[in-house]
Formats: sequence, structure tokens, C-alpha cells
Amino acid sequence: MRFKHTNRKGFLIGCIDFFTAGIFLLCYMPLGLQEEIDEILDRRTQRYYVAYLLGIPTLFIYTLVWMAKIAEELKHKAMELGIEGNHTSFWHMFGWNVFGIVILIGPMIATHSFFNTLNQIETELNKREEFIDI
Repeated sequence: MRFKHTNRKGFLIGCIDFFTAGIFLLCYMPLGLQEEIDEILDRRTQRYYVAYLLGIPTLFIYTLVWMAKIAEELKHKAMELGIEGNHTSFWHMFGWNVFGIVILIGPMIATHSFFNTLNQIETELNKREEFIDI
């Protein structure tokens, strides 16, 4: 699979998502992002809208934990691919969203890191696909 959505602007997505109380990602995930995450992780992940709906009665803790688990899996995939650098993780996503809310930009930092790791993985997989095609 060729990943077409690399180089997403994570901080901007985090900002929009924060100020729309998660509605933005609810609309953005079905536009190919959910399938790309499934492809990268080699399994069908729980749909974001389900995590979002289950998050409503739990003050979105369920949604946050779901996203943090995906972040941790992406970190392991990046390490498996030998991608150097800082990657998102469960505690990075969870901590910035919970404790970073105090400074308001914490959730945006977490989302930026999430998409940065995702973009690095997609770029690496695209390079490997090009190499195979040659």
C-alpha cells in the first residue's frame, strides 16, 4: 500500500481537534487515516468513532487511552523499522493530554508527536515500496 497522506501537520490537527472537542478527528479518521493505521499495525484497530462514543460517558478518558495505545504501537513499529529519533508513546500521549491541558498546548504537542511518528513510518514504508518496485 502506498501511503498518500504523509506529512500531515500534527500540531494543526491537534489544535483543531482540541477546539472542536474531538469532532475534527471523528470526521478526519474515516478519510483514510484509520485504514492507514490498520495497514501499518497489520490488524484492524477499533474504529475511532466507537472509542469516541465510549469516551463520552468517561469524560473522554477511554478515547485518550485508545489513542495512547495506538501511539505506543506506532512507537514499536518505528523501532522495528529502525527509524531513529523521538517517537510518540503511551505516556507521551497520555501525559501531554492530561497534564499538558494546564498550559493548553499539551494536547497539540501530543498530537503533533503522534502524527510525526506516523509520518516517519509512512515515509519509510513508501521508500521500501519504491525500492521493491525497482
